[in-house]
Amino acid sequence: MTSSGLIAIAAALSIALSTIAPAIGQGMTASKAMDAIARQPEAAGDIRSTLILSMGLMEALTIYGLLIAFMLVAKI
Repeated sequence: MTSSGLIAIAAALSIALSTIAPAIGQGMTASKAMDAIARQPEAAGDIRSTLILSMGLMEALTIYGLLIAFMLVAKI
């Protein structure tokens, strides 16, 4: 296998692994936030703002994986 083939596989793995973990985390976070809002509807605003902030931070992890994949593909 050539080095460009290995770089392409590394880029694919970078995107795959950096997408799976935040997706699972976002699903679990949203689920827990909905449970919390159902238990305390009066705190929905605070829970929602915290949820949006945490979702943004998790999405940043995915973007970092995409950036690494772009950097790897640029080496091909």
